Amino acid sequence: MRLSKMHLKTLREAPTEAEIPSHILLLRSGMIRKLASGIYGFMPLGWRSLRKIEGIIREEMDNTGAQEILMSAIQPSELWEESGRWYAYGPELWRIKDRGGRDFCLGPTHEEIFTDIVRNDVSSYRQLPTTLYQIQTKYRDEARPRFGLMRSREFIMKDAYSFDKDREGLDASYDSMYDAYSKIFTRCGLTFRPVEADTGAIGGKGSHEFTALSEIGESEIAYCESCDMAATVERAECIDDAPTPESVEMLPLEEVHTPGTKTIEDVANFLKLEKSQTIKAILLEKYDEEGNVADYVACFLRGDRDLNMTKLVNALDIPEHAIAFADEEKMGSKTGAVGGFTGPTKLHDCIIVVDSELVGQKNLCAGACKEDHHILNVNYNRDYKGDIVADIKTLKEGDKCPVCGAAIKHTRGIEVGQIFKLGTKYSESMGAIYKDDKQEDHPIVMGCYGIGVTRTLAAIVEQHHDDKGIIWPISVAPYHVIVTLVKPDDEIQKELAERIYGELQAAGVEVLLDDRDERPGVKFNDADLLGIPLRITVGKMASEGIVEYKLRSEADKSELSVDEAIKSAVELVKA
Repeated sequence: MRLSKMHLKTLREAPTEAEIPSHILLLRSGMIRKLASGIYGFMPLGWRSLRKIEGIIREEMDNTGAQEILMSAIQPSELWEESGRWYAYGPELWRIKDRGGRDFCLGPTHEEIFTDIVRNDVSSYRQLPTTLYQIQTKYRDEARPRFGLMRSREFIMKDAYSFDKDREGLDASYDSMYDAYSKIFTRCGLTFRPVEADTGAIGGKGSHEFTALSEIGESEIAYCESCDMAATVERAECIDDAPTPESVEMLPLEEVHTPGTKTIEDVANFLKLEKSQTIKAILLEKYDEEGNVADYVACFLRGDRDLNMTKLVNALDIPEHAIAFADEEKMGSKTGAVGGFTGPTKLHDCIIVVDSELVGQKNLCAGACKEDHHILNVNYNRDYKGDIVADIKTLKEGDKCPVCGAAIKHTRGIEVGQIFKLGTKYSESMGAIYKDDKQEDHPIVMGCYGIGVTRTLAAIVEQHHDDKGIIWPISVAPYHVIVTLVKPDDEIQKELAERIYGELQAAGVEVLLDDRDERPGVKFNDADLLGIPLRITVGKMASEGIVEYKLRSEADKSELSVDEAIKSAVELVKA
């Protein structure tokens, strides 16, 4: 392709709304084009790289025996109502109506559609297992689209669904996809880590998130260097500290005056206690399907711990969008809570959720549900009980690993894929059954496997760039080589550049020829910005048959003969 003929517009300055490298560079290089907030189109170079990622995905998916289909992005509400997700998915589900008033949604995922296909087409165990997948545009009405392709409202995703007879079959399908994902992201040039993850609105039991390591990633990962433990912080289990020894007596309750001590730090300092000797209260309100407050929730955990909202949502068995921090004044009038001074001993008419660690701790300090007062020597069972007792705390850096007890470390990453063991969540609610060899009915056992294709593109740029631009891995680069013609009006240079261009194309190398009537500095800057893996520059030594050979990933340049440059380029691409 000749750059003089390509539809390409690069930008010298970063757009004001772009904050992270991938967003800045994909816009500056003209690879994506913003249409509206969270909605982007792909220009020629960006589209080529995206198609290469899709090609890698297709090859590895096909190697597992999965079969590609394509379903509509518009889905009828009836299927979502069957699965129970029409409400549960929340406001991110892009709901629409046709002219007849029938409800539809723009699909963020396709569990219901694929389950519907299989329940209509599969009736016998002889037809199982099977795995279907698609690469398709998806929609989520993000409240705060940000970071370009990282969190957008329209995106391309590969979603696959496995259908098996039993749990053993699901395990095999899951392991096959785990291996395929590892190959896909390795081929895309990503440094990634598979970690245990929460299943969220997809549901099921058991999930791994494939996370491209990056400081700008929204996924926070807890991991252990002494064992294989790795999980998203949302999912990571915590070890409760050892309970207070039985030999320690429960002391009598004592109400104390603690003026102005609304925070854990304030009350601990005032009473000369460790934070671990206090009880933290977090007040929330739970909503019904119409968005009205259905219940108040009071969560209690040790004062030096942080609430893990995902664990709380799972403990309550509600969608994430069905809970928010409470209006303390309104909650107080009904439950007796007092903002900054709420404790578990005097609450009423609310759901009390207690972190599992508190059960074994004795003689702690908690709010007295009375302005400027706390209660000392609060003990579980004797003084209060929880409607729900569960691990609702966050595994912080330095905490003990739940597997081996070593100190936990944290890092950040970009979620590029996630796999789920759905089990029978959808098959039971939607009636997807098969008959065994005795003609007895069983629910089909399902798995779900997603890859954010457009997000993978952005993650690659996040990991492969410098201050000059993108540095594409050769497997996903829009072109392999850029031939930079310094002086298009110099016949010797032009003839040599055309020769290199033609011979590389004949050898199966994807090559750009920068034959534009631009200053050399502009051409070099654009080559670096576009991130083409290899640049061959035809300049002042063309009359001697010498060109400049430079890998985008390296600072050094070398001077080679034309034949050597062509041979090296072909070897690089074919390696």
